Amino acid sequence: MVITIDLFDVLKLVYGLALFLFGMDIMSDAMKKGAGNQLKAILASLTSNTVKGFLLGVGVTAIIQSSSATTVMVVGFVNSGAMTLYQAVGVIMGANVGTAVTSWLTGLSGLGAGGETVSSILQWMKPDSWVPILCLVGLGLTMFSKKDRKRDFGTVFLGFGVLMIGMETMSNAVSVLRTNEQFQSLFVMFRNPILGVLAGMVLTAIVQSSSASVGILQSLTTTGAITYGAAIPIIMGQNIGTCVTAMISALSANKNGKRAALIHLYFNIIGVLVWLNLFYLFDYFIGFTFVDYAIDMWGIAGIHTIFKVLCVLLFAPFTKQLERLATLSIKDSKEEENVNLLDERLMRTPSIAVKRCEEVAVAMAETSCEALRLSLKLLKSYDKKVAQKVREYENKSDEYEDILGSYLVKLSSCGLDEQDGYEITKLLHVIGDFERISDHAVNIVISAEEIEDNKISFSEKEQKDLKVLSAAVNEIVGLVCECFGKNSVLIAEQVEPLEQVVDYLTEQMKMQSVLRLQKNESTIQHGFIVSDILNNLERVSDHCSNIAGCIIEISGHGSLLLHQYLGTVKDNDANYSLAYEEYRKKYRFLAKEAEGYDTEKQKR
Repeated sequence: MVITIDLFDVLKLVYGLALFLFGMDIMSDAMKKGAGNQLKAILASLTSNTVKGFLLGVGVTAIIQSSSATTVMVVGFVNSGAMTLYQAVGVIMGANVGTAVTSWLTGLSGLGAGGETVSSILQWMKPDSWVPILCLVGLGLTMFSKKDRKRDFGTVFLGFGVLMIGMETMSNAVSVLRTNEQFQSLFVMFRNPILGVLAGMVLTAIVQSSSASVGILQSLTTTGAITYGAAIPIIMGQNIGTCVTAMISALSANKNGKRAALIHLYFNIIGVLVWLNLFYLFDYFIGFTFVDYAIDMWGIAGIHTIFKVLCVLLFAPFTKQLERLATLSIKDSKEEENVNLLDERLMRTPSIAVKRCEEVAVAMAETSCEALRLSLKLLKSYDKKVAQKVREYENKSDEYEDILGSYLVKLSSCGLDEQDGYEITKLLHVIGDFERISDHAVNIVISAEEIEDNKISFSEKEQKDLKVLSAAVNEIVGLVCECFGKNSVLIAEQVEPLEQVVDYLTEQMKMQSVLRLQKNESTIQHGFIVSDILNNLERVSDHCSNIAGCIIEISGHGSLLLHQYLGTVKDNDANYSLAYEEYRKKYRFLAKEAEGYDTEKQKR
């Protein structure tokens, strides 16, 4: 079958399609970037509750305007272990509903099509009435706004304007086919369910977006050749075709990542098989009269939405079974799979990738801090198993630093907004400090082993002093871990005064050790071990100070002028002085006993 169409109309159609796809692409990218904080907030609400997962999927997809992008993110989260397979089911179901928003927006271009009159109120709903205004606003925000967030939303407006212009151009280009008999007979052929589903699948697989393929189908409705009977199987096929992106993305994922992509595929395939068969079954017995009616843009949007909602209703009681089906399709292997803590698929949505980096960095912080806490216990009572645990934590912390460092460097080139850029800067600085804390924990383990192997005993006073110092270091490590996990400036401000107290305590204990050596009350080996322990504890408090200072400076100024900040806070901050004195009183045993050593120091 040959469809005759003017060459210039073909060029106009291609031009409109290019504008439509380009507008959708830049709008989606700008939405991901501009709505980064909203995406993070939505992601933070994720729970094992399927309903909340569904709402999460709807929300994210409505923002980024792509169910494929949302599903790819889900594959990345499942692949990295940040999301369970059961959680993924609800999110994927929500993603399928959220993508219907675009079809309703593009449906606005159908107002007044076919020559019908439009009221003055509805006239303002037509894209050619308000899209120019939207583009002007977008241009103004993009060119003159100094804030990245406003420029991003300006780009969203421009992208949507280009999308609607492309939609209008495509509709005008194909309108000449309104009276073309060959074109009309083509869509009569698509009333065959199998051919219609295949056509929808192929179209969506090519453009890599169900929203885009639905928009193309909407533009063709201006010809009047597409009926409900032809459109329904095409729309259903489009929902299967949109799974291609996620399936390709999952090829390099682990088994759970592949299962997440399969859930998306099964959801759409089974939904199409069930509802398409039921539709034609009822049509056979009842005879739907509307199937021969010409469909418009609103009809396409309505059928698209109804089908997605029906699929959700179909699977809502069977989420566990859907998860089970995916698990049976890709069975567990005897060998353990490595989990990619940070999946590169998430970089497609930088704000989400930054959020995941924050979660992994918090896990690293907890690992390093726990290593330090365990190492301090060994100074009281040596335990070989605990010592081995500290070394395992240190190795894990090293892995975290390697993975995070490489990932953050790659992510920094992905077009981040200002806030995410500051967050990456902060993470790149603090992960080194957390890794060093775990190193010092291992050094303390080595000292504890020397004490155990050489049967070195501490005096009663040394034990009491070390107990006080260890308590202070435990507290400062706990404060840092908490303030980093909560990103709390208020907690971070408590760190520096305590760090100064730790410095004071270690200095006094060092003086005590020197005086003991001078009085022949201890051996050189004993002195070296004490010195190593004190140096490591002091270094730990220094790294804690660096981390807290970084959090304060990034949150307040977006810079890392740590030395300037520390100098200012020590000299001019009354709260700092008050906190310092409170910590001196809290760890007063050593401070009180140290007075004698201060006197000895002055004499010397």
